Amino acid sequence: MPIVISGEIDLDPAVREKALLDAQPLIAAALAEKGCVHYAWTADLARPGRVHVFEEWETEADLAYHLSAEPYLQMAGHLASVGIKSAVTRKYRVDLIEPVYDPAGKPRADFFTA
Repeated sequence: MPIVISGEIDLDPAVREKALLDAQPLIAAALAEKGCVHYAWTADLARPGRVHVFEEWETEADLAYHLSAEPYLQMAGHLASVGIKSAVTRKYRVDLIEPVYDPAGKPRADFFTA
């Protein structure tokens, strides 16, 4: 079952851009891990200092491996070195995936394929 990680990390606005640039090798390494579908760390353009984290993993086992792998451990150290003001991350098990737009091109809030 796919797992999605969603989070927000707040850094000093003066260090956010450099922190993201310096993290690129760690992000690339995570993207190369088995089962990693998405792994994006992006600056929030409306909130200086805020970084959004979005990850998608194919399985719980893939996420478990990532959480013990060197890129994850190095990222934790990297973030500690730049000073985290706050961080909130959540994980979601995904039981149904379908498009937002139905076959007629209409955006739908309901789940229409189940």
